[in-house]
Amino acid sequence: MNKCLSGSNCIQKKQTKLEVKRAPSRAGSPQTESARKMKLPIFIADAFTATAFRGNPAAVCLLESTLDEDAHQDIAREMNLSETAFVRKLQPTDDFTQSSRFGLRWFTPEAEFPLCGHATLASAAVLFQKRKNRNSILTFVTMSGELKARRAEDGIVLDFPVYPTFPQDFHEVEDLIKAAIGDTLVQDIRYSPDTKNLLVRLSDSYDRSFLESLKVNTEPLPAIEKTGKVRGLILTVKGEPGGQTAPYDFYSRYFAPWVGVAEDPVTGSTHTLLGPYWSEELGKKEMRAFQCSRRGGELDISLRPDGRVDIKGGAVIVLEGTLTA
Repeated sequence: MNKCLSGSNCIQKKQTKLEVKRAPSRAGSPQTESARKMKLPIFIADAFTATAFRGNPAAVCLLESTLDEDAHQDIAREMNLSETAFVRKLQPTDDFTQSSRFGLRWFTPEAEFPLCGHATLASAAVLFQKRKNRNSILTFVTMSGELKARRAEDGIVLDFPVYPTFPQDFHEVEDLIKAAIGDTLVQDIRYSPDTKNLLVRLSDSYDRSFLESLKVNTEPLPAIEKTGKVRGLILTVKGEPGGQTAPYDFYSRYFAPWVGVAEDPVTGSTHTLLGPYWSEELGKKEMRAFQCSRRGGELDISLRPDGRVDIKGGAVIVLEGTLTA
């Protein structure tokens, strides 16, 4: 039985299982007519950072009209970032400056992804900063339902669902964990059936520097776990609030070789699991998190009484151009 977060209202909701849509191999196949003639505004934004070349870069394409289905994956492969976002008008009369509702899809270089935080943040940043969208709140219609992004003084706040995690028997995933991190001490293991992520909390004897320097072997993981149960590995350690100039409540890293992402620099969607997990462990609703990739990124987490989570971060647009093919 799920435990409610302390001080929150218990709201039972049916969770939607998130599925990756893997693109078929198209080696040697000719481009479609629409793919050959496309001219698309494209941007790259670094998400969950206030500094260029930090955080997690995402490509953002603005679609005035329907794009050939295969072209989405072709563009994502060409951009070769962890995610490429496609923002589309829902109605022909919609406008990227005036409208407040848009369609949104995310693609890794290998597959369509059901939920992506940093590419959603990047998409909102492009609309707010480059298209001067006049609305304070944007709504994105996605595979994971309606997601909202709202302006804040020091960033953009994402309104995301919360996904519960459940205790996971170590012996069922022992080979996977040992292949990834060897004999590193593990304190807790949780599994999210909705997102197919495995959350591994390392021993509290480890700190941020240990997690940052930990060598994680992702190459053999898809061959070890090929049942489809796991598609992402989260490593996390308890923070040291008050012990640093910029204290954080918890740290994490994320690996998804099953979908072509060896390590994701900063992952908003994993905090839909990490937020409620650490909220229960620490007895806090407001938390500050840091993802310890080489680029690094900061996230402000707020657990809401309606069973959702606010994830706030900054974004810096570093590239603007036109995609032609």
